Amino acid sequence: MSERYDAIVIGAGQAAPALCARLDKEGLKTVLIERKVLGGTCVNNGCVPTKTMIASARAAHMARRGGEYGFAVSKARIDMADVKRRKDRVVRDSVKGLKQWLGGMKHVSLVHGHARFIGARRVKVNGRTLEAERVFLDVGARAAAPDMPGAKDVPFVDNSSIMDVDFTPRHLVIVGGSYIGLEFAQMYRRFGSQVTVVERAPKLLPREDDDIAEEIVAILKREGVAIRTQAECMALAKEGRHITIRLDCERGRKVAEGSHVLLAVGRTPNTADLGLDAAGVKTNPRGYIEVDDECRTSAQGVWALGECNGRGAFTHTSYNDYEIVAANLFDADPRRISDRIPTYALFIDPPLGRAGMTEAEARKSGKRVLIGRMRMQRVGRAREAGETQGFMKVLVDADSKELLGAAVLGMNGDEVVHSLLDMMYARRPYTTIQRAVHIHPTITELVPTMLGNLKPL
Repeated sequence: MSERYDAIVIGAGQAAPALCARLDKEGLKTVLIERKVLGGTCVNNGCVPTKTMIASARAAHMARRGGEYGFAVSKARIDMADVKRRKDRVVRDSVKGLKQWLGGMKHVSLVHGHARFIGARRVKVNGRTLEAERVFLDVGARAAAPDMPGAKDVPFVDNSSIMDVDFTPRHLVIVGGSYIGLEFAQMYRRFGSQVTVVERAPKLLPREDDDIAEEIVAILKREGVAIRTQAECMALAKEGRHITIRLDCERGRKVAEGSHVLLAVGRTPNTADLGLDAAGVKTNPRGYIEVDDECRTSAQGVWALGECNGRGAFTHTSYNDYEIVAANLFDADPRRISDRIPTYALFIDPPLGRAGMTEAEARKSGKRVLIGRMRMQRVGRAREAGETQGFMKVLVDADSKELLGAAVLGMNGDEVVHSLLDMMYARRPYTTIQRAVHIHPTITELVPTMLGNLKPL
C-alpha cells in the first residue's frame, strides 16, 4: 500500500533544506529522503571542510611570513590530526544545524535510505512505497572515477576520501589542474607536503583566460608547487613505496613520482541507481538530468535541482535552483536559470573571483568590447597588507556601457567581484560604479580607477 504525500524530496543537498522549509510553510506534507548524510557535498566534503582547512593552511603560511611583518615565531609545526579535528568539528556543527532546522519543520519528515522510482512520482525506500504529486531531486554528484591505466591497482584519494587524512603526505601528486586540484595543491604545500600537479591539458584551468591561468601558475610556483602539463596519456603505477605517473604514449616516460595521489579529474552525477527510466526522467549521455529553464524534468511533476541537473556545479547555483522552483510554484514569479550570470571563485590564496564573460568569450561575442586592467601592486590596501600578487580585469560593452565580465585575482577577490556582479544584474552603465565614492583604503576603491582607463579589446 502506498503512502501519500504532497511532495517527495530525494537528496538533502544545498537546495533541499530550503525547499523543504518552503514546502513546510505552504503546509504541504513532505518527506525528505537521504541515503547518506545531510548537507551533500558542500557541507561534508566540499565548501565547509575545504575552506576550514584552507584557513588552517593560511594561518601556518602567514606565521612563516612573520619576518615580513616585523615579528618572528618559531618554526610552524603542522599537526594534521588537529587540523582534521578542527575541520570535523566545523562540519559536525553544520550538519547539526541542518538537523535542527529540518526537525523544526511541522510538515516535513526525514527518512534515511536509498530511494528509487518504481513509477511516475512513485518511489520505494526501505520497503515502503511513497507517492506524491510533486517530486524534487537534489541528489548531487561525486568525484569521477577516471578510466586511467593503473587506477585500479594503485591506492589513491579523491576530494571526498582525502577528508579522512590525518597526516601530512610526504609528496602529494595531484592529477587534475582545475579548481579542486589547485585548492588542495596550495593547501597541502602550506601544510608541508611536496606537491606536484599533473594536468593533461596544455594549461591549468582550461576555461580561464591565459593571463589568469598564467598568473595562478606563477602564484603556486612561488610557493613551491611543481606543475606538469600536456600529460595526455597518463598511467599510474606502484614502484616500491612510491607511486609514479607515466606517459604511456611516450614509452612510459615518468612525469611525477610521489608518496600519495589525489585524483581530481571531474564529477559524475548520482543518478544511475534512481530508477529514472521508470519515472520517465531523461538524462544526457553523461548522466545529468535534463531540465528546462525552471528545473522541470521531462516527467510531469518532477524537478531536478543542484549539481545533478548539469546546469551549475556550485552551492550558490544549487540554492538559486531552489529559488527558481519556489518562485515559479508559489510566487507567480517566472524566474529562470538563463537569467543567471555565471559567477564563481577559485579559493586559492589570493582567491580568484569571476563573473560574467571571460575575455575569450567577449572576443567571440561580436560586441565592441572595452577592457580595463590593474595590477594589485597599484592597490594601496594590498601593499599595506603585503598581498600584492594578482590583478583585476573588467570587460565592458562599448555601446551599451554595461559590464560584460570581471575577474579579480588578488586579495579579497572573491568578495570584491560582487560589486561588479551586482552592476551586471542591475544592467546599469559602468559609469555608475565609476562615479561611486568608495571607502579608503580598500581593494574595491580601485575599481573606479580601473574603469577610468578602459581600452578597446
